[in-house]
Amino acid sequence: MFPVTATLLRHRLRHIRHHIRFISTAVPPPPPPHFRLPLNHPTYLIWSANTSLGKTLVSTGIAASFLLQPSSAHSTKLLYLKPIQTGFPSDSDSRFVFSKLDSLSLRRRIPLSISNSVLRSSLPVAEALRRNLQASESGICDLNFSEEKTVTGAPELLCKTLYAWEAAISPHLAAEREHAMVEDSVVLKMLEQEMECRSESNVLCLVETAGGVASPAPSGTLQCDLYRPFRLPGILVGDGRLGGISGTIAAYESLKLRGYDVAAVVFEDHGLVNEVPLTSYLRNKVPVLVLPPVPKDPSDDLIEWFLESDGVFKDLKDVMVSVYLERVERLNGMAKQAGEVFWWPFTQHKLVAEEAVTVIDSRCGENFSVYKASDNNSITQQFDACASWWTQGPDPAFQAELAREMGYTAARFGHVMFPENVYEPALKCAELLLDGVGKGWASRVYFSDNGSTAIEIALKMAFRKFCVDHETLLDLSEATEEKKDIVVKVLALRGSYHGDTLGAMEAQAPSPYTGFLQQPWYTGRGLFLDPPTVFLSNGAWNLSLPESFSQTTSEECGTFTTRDEIFDKSRDTSSLATIYSAYVSEQLQEYSGISQSAHVGALIIEPVIHGAGGMHMVDPLFQRVLVNECRNRKIPVIFDEVFTGFWRLGVETTADLLGCKPDIACFAKLMTGGMIPLAVTLATEAVFDSFSGDSKLKALLHGHSYSAHAMGCATAAKAIEWFKDPETNHNINSQRGTLRELWDEELVQQISSHSAVERVVVLGTLFALELKVDASNSGYASLYAKSLLEMLREDGIFMRPLGNVVYLMCGPCTSPEICRRLLAKLHKRLGEFNRA
Repeated sequence: MFPVTATLLRHRLRHIRHHIRFISTAVPPPPPPHFRLPLNHPTYLIWSANTSLGKTLVSTGIAASFLLQPSSAHSTKLLYLKPIQTGFPSDSDSRFVFSKLDSLSLRRRIPLSISNSVLRSSLPVAEALRRNLQASESGICDLNFSEEKTVTGAPELLCKTLYAWEAAISPHLAAEREHAMVEDSVVLKMLEQEMECRSESNVLCLVETAGGVASPAPSGTLQCDLYRPFRLPGILVGDGRLGGISGTIAAYESLKLRGYDVAAVVFEDHGLVNEVPLTSYLRNKVPVLVLPPVPKDPSDDLIEWFLESDGVFKDLKDVMVSVYLERVERLNGMAKQAGEVFWWPFTQHKLVAEEAVTVIDSRCGENFSVYKASDNNSITQQFDACASWWTQGPDPAFQAELAREMGYTAARFGHVMFPENVYEPALKCAELLLDGVGKGWASRVYFSDNGSTAIEIALKMAFRKFCVDHETLLDLSEATEEKKDIVVKVLALRGSYHGDTLGAMEAQAPSPYTGFLQQPWYTGRGLFLDPPTVFLSNGAWNLSLPESFSQTTSEECGTFTTRDEIFDKSRDTSSLATIYSAYVSEQLQEYSGISQSAHVGALIIEPVIHGAGGMHMVDPLFQRVLVNECRNRKIPVIFDEVFTGFWRLGVETTADLLGCKPDIACFAKLMTGGMIPLAVTLATEAVFDSFSGDSKLKALLHGHSYSAHAMGCATAAKAIEWFKDPETNHNINSQRGTLRELWDEELVQQISSHSAVERVVVLGTLFALELKVDASNSGYASLYAKSLLEMLREDGIFMRPLGNVVYLMCGPCTSPEICRRLLAKLHKRLGEFNRA
């Protein structure tokens, strides 16, 4: 091994600080945008609890057990891949497997075709092999070194090293020392290509890692994070020495925490019976196999050891094959089983054929890993353009960070009840909320479990505050039965959606969600106004006024040159603002005066964007006028930011877009990064005080068993900090406190001018378009977009429409380049869709 000098360590520390922000806060390059992982044969990662524990010995033993059997057919093939190799050429794991299988083949008198190749390397490796090669800009050469022994009709062993460095040190140090860096995405793409074995049966693929589970890759990314997009099942080579139990368990937990499946643990026997406590810890769910002691004599060629270990390796091979077959059988049956036992939300089951069910094996960052039996049993990557129904935000690095936070909190707290108690996750989450989305107006945080119930709580708060502010009304409510006929309604906008629970549905206008078949109790307890909307069409932002404003002149409507003009507060002094104010005042006039039996007790709005109502952008000037008119009448204001909050629209809170503050606001979804359900209702101190009194009956009598559950609060706290930190979210403009523009302006303009497109809305992490259709084919029940979405899923984009409205939704950390690719695919498919 090369000595790691103090100079090298100092250099490395500078590299860590300034170049890659090593490990937990590193933001690696995106993985291959649309990989394909074949499942027509088993593929396993060979992991190790630490370096020098015998990964290559295990790989060799598995290869011998698979290939060197009397019954092995000529079509039997084992592919051994070593993506990252240091210490080359003096140390070559693929060369070791190649040479030992050659010797074992001769010893057992079983013919074998074998080959070994090294595909790419640093320049020092090429020079050591006396190759005169040119390196690329990254310092990597196409080495293409190979050796082989061919036997016609024999089983075949293919050994390949993908990248090699000369220094026998950690890959990240070797790559830096030899000026030969390789990005994670490049390693993964090459590995994907080499794992492909089309139309071949009886194949086993082994991918051997370098060093331990958490050893760095050339980029500095931990290898357990590097290979996570493929989520290959693994064999963990444990440690049978003193202290090995701890190291093996730590490695196992690191893999499980990242979502890997470990098929078996295997290690060398050192006479300490480490298998007993390990088997107990793993609760007999993962086989623990023990290999004979490895001879220490350097001159021993280990052939006798491999022969002695053959039974263990056969058992290990059988476990690997069995686990693979069980996995494929389960994946093949999941779509049918789901159709028989699930009741999916917002889904007409009669319209979902078995082959249309998406079988999701896992998720990595923003991508689903989708199993496709029709594609020769493969797993492919699809970008989740629904952001898993508007909740998701993490990239792969953040997903791993949240998983660690959740695991720690679950282990520390489990669950504890909330009333009259305090614990760190809930307190920290509340402090961050009040210093973030609630800064400057909120003083209290009420925890609940989802957006709809957060709205129910907000309505209770608002109605109480309204009654307290209008003391005569409160006196009437406490009078005799004959005087209690008081109706409190909300002021809301048509097209808004505030949740599925009964009270939340009462606060929204009639819609497909509120019909008699959906909610027979629905009455619609509100004054519902048609809002002016803004949209992009033919490259220009247009204002559309409803019929209520039919007398308004076209000059007062007009268009906007840029989207920023829509949010400009100078519009507050425009004639349109006066028109809006007069209209709202006229509508509220009917509900003014204490003698009325019906009162508007709260304003509730989805700021800027109506999500479930069709991704409409409401004119922010109109919403600002609504807030001001209600304030003048002491009507509490509720912002429903369940969908729009936490950077969904490019700012942490849409109060910043509107330029006004609420009395009450609801948040959920992205608040936890989309990892776990949690919701909050924030309120001013004045709202809180309206529930103060000497009797418990005056308190807010609402709650959930899992209110402020520790795991949700800890996850939310981590997400809130991560999203707003420029060091972890490279999309943050720290000076403006906004996200940078994620969607390519030129492509947005082209799509808005497409003949198939009626309108476009683009803001923050949202891009939405409405397809042009006739009236009979529009609305939530429309199936018009089905063929377009099928094409996009083939392109690696998972989308689910709102009728004839389709949308792309990314996370606050998504790179603009990924968004550009999404738009480019959508634009291309729109042309094909329009011609169909």
